[in-house]
Amino acid sequence: MRASLSQFFNSIWYGNGWQCILFLPITWIFSQLVKVRRLAYKNGWKNSQSFPLPIIVVGNISVGGSGKTPLVIWIVELLKNAGYKPAIISRGYKGKAGTWPQQVRIDSDPVVVGDEAVQLARRCQCPIAVGPDRCATIEALLEHTDCNVIVSDDGLQHYAMQRDIEIAVIDGIRRHGNQRLLPAGPLREPVSRLEEVDFVVSNGVAERGEYAMLVKGLVARNLVTDKVQGLERFSGQTVHAVCGIGNPERFFNGLKQFGISLIEHVHPDHHPFSEEDINFDDDLPILMTEKDAVKCQRFKSEQHWFIPVQADLNKHFAPRLLALLEKRKNDG
Repeated sequence: MRASLSQFFNSIWYGNGWQCILFLPITWIFSQLVKVRRLAYKNGWKNSQSFPLPIIVVGNISVGGSGKTPLVIWIVELLKNAGYKPAIISRGYKGKAGTWPQQVRIDSDPVVVGDEAVQLARRCQCPIAVGPDRCATIEALLEHTDCNVIVSDDGLQHYAMQRDIEIAVIDGIRRHGNQRLLPAGPLREPVSRLEEVDFVVSNGVAERGEYAMLVKGLVARNLVTDKVQGLERFSGQTVHAVCGIGNPERFFNGLKQFGISLIEHVHPDHHPFSEEDINFDDDLPILMTEKDAVKCQRFKSEQHWFIPVQADLNKHFAPRLLALLEKRKNDG
């Protein structure tokens, strides 16, 4: 049911469905709330907290998957190589922890702290904390770690947290859909918000003033044996492709490029997987995203593989990001 609802909204947001007009009155109310809230922070009517170290926000202005997580992983690696000690904060979306914030480790339960947080912990090997109050989450990291720069996975609209650098990620194929705000369109903030950020990264083809990012999944890793093999080994085969992310078509299309025939199983973003969701009455390989795989450890078999992805950025992005970080750090 939830997957069908998601598919319905995607069809009107990105397919110019006439049904969007039904939601325009609510969209008008939402747009006014967005304006008032932003004005309140700009004018100091609502408090915004600063911190003694640089904060880099990687977010977007739309709902759904745009590629933030691969970019966060890439930025953390860049910062490490440049001599920084990065840490990550995130919302911990769908996490069911009784108290927040929560420290995240490679063996943390994704049910408690959220699937993306565990994925980041396994890939980044750096301090990570999650919680709905990002300011409190930063304070927890400052208390327990020696980090000297923080990367916020999402949080572009979390104006209670002051930031030094803003990076907005957009889907290079779907762009901004019908360019309407929620719920008539996919946007959390108007497209004009992109004029205020420091960098716009396009996951796919970049337009003028944007930095192109290519997200590649070239291998599959087995959930039981940890064996790694190139996706070309599945060429000509039929597989079950299981996906619970914001833009499943991107995952499916990546597999099809290797000549793999798919039986597609679509679930909502952050879906709480059960055994029935990933086991089928046949012996076909079952391929899934890395984010989904962290929630399927209890049900894994040698049929199950996940596809780790790597981000490849425009060559000008890294030096410009590091230069701006150094400038903002010195200005502060």
